[in-house]
Amino acid sequence: MLTDLKQKLLRGLALGALTLAVLAAAWVWLTLHWSYSDGERAGYVQKLSRKGWICKTWEGEMAMVTMPGAIPEKFLFTVADDAMANQVNAYAGKRVVLTYRQHKFIPSTCFGETEYFIDGVKAVPPEALPTPR
Repeated sequence: MLTDLKQKLLRGLALGALTLAVLAAAWVWLTLHWSYSDGERAGYVQKLSRKGWICKTWEGEMAMVTMPGAIPEKFLFTVADDAMANQVNAYAGKRVVLTYRQHKFIPSTCFGETEYFIDGVKAVPPEALPTPR
């Protein structure tokens, strides 16, 4: 009788732990594969570095300038793969448009320190840049 109760209790605990693990994995998958928003930001990539103690991720910073002489706003972003990081890094110091997807509520910084993940980069042609007066 007592052994039967212990087996049921252990089975229940194992089932509960398995359910929690499946729910946690589903939450991580959901936050990484469904984006809250997407869009583009234009500016100058001023920093891109591979950071992290255990989980190394590409973290970057872009200065967004609305007009010459204005104080730039910083856009912090994460690049998920090395190939895209190389593309972004090739445009360092040049005006670019970054295409991003925003993923909210990611449970760990192992996937990135920001919620903005870059999935495209293109250079702004010089003729499209504003000229100072």
